[in-house]
Amino acid sequence: MILIADSGSTKTHWALMAANGDVSECRTDGINPFFQTMEAMKNTISNQLLPKIGHLLWVGPVTRVFFYGAGCTPEKKPFVHDALAAIFKKADVQVESDMIGAARALFGNEKGIACILGTGSASCLWDGEKPAMTVPSLGFILGDEGGGAVLGKRLVSDLLKNQLPAELKEKFLQHYNTTMAEIIENVYRRPFPNRYLANLARFAAENSGNESIKALLFDHFTQFIVRNLMQYPQDLPVGMVGGVAYHYQEILTEVLATHGLHLKQILEDPIPGLILHHKIDAQPTE
Repeated sequence: MILIADSGSTKTHWALMAANGDVSECRTDGINPFFQTMEAMKNTISNQLLPKIGHLLWVGPVTRVFFYGAGCTPEKKPFVHDALAAIFKKADVQVESDMIGAARALFGNEKGIACILGTGSASCLWDGEKPAMTVPSLGFILGDEGGGAVLGKRLVSDLLKNQLPAELKEKFLQHYNTTMAEIIENVYRRPFPNRYLANLARFAAENSGNESIKALLFDHFTQFIVRNLMQYPQDLPVGMVGGVAYHYQEILTEVLATHGLHLKQILEDPIPGLILHHKIDAQPTE
């Protein structure tokens, strides 16, 4: 059997595929080597994944693992590889960036501009086989325009600095039953501030009909396009994956059109496309 994973900072979507094509899917917390030690990654696999798929392994062990993940740069990939190899000892483990996974799911062997808009953001010029050009995402402190964590950071900052209507600020604090002091504690002193901020960004989706929120969203996604997509050839279609892209697709379509870009498709999750791509890998070798 083969195991396929698409991982962001918030969650990992796993698909276990048998030789007959049967697929079982589950989710765990995200695995990101920029924010986690190898021991933490192994704990997520052992304590969250194995209990969900262990009963399916009676037909045979996992022989190949294809892991696509946020933070899987050439420098960090070995750490994820070793964490997976320590658990799946009989498997050939391959680790690639989530960007390559998204591009394969969106365009297959065709050219296009592939984007990820989830907790973080990323993009590349896909030549049908590999990224031909990539604008660095830089994470939610230095970059990640368009992503949920940066949206949450911008939203919270504008609310607490009274740049949005007072009634929105009060509604936000009541909705999350929180205070400014608690927000600062979570952002500066607790683990995974990017996940925390991305969760707060959901308030924008729930209040997108508000004109102030809509203006914030329009500017947020404009920053992603101007600082990232405008560096690629403008005659290629744009494809996007991720929860932020999926839930804000109406305003994203509007912003892309404003800049003369053609949107091919938006996928909430790349796993269905990756299952098709790796179907041949599940077949037993002669």
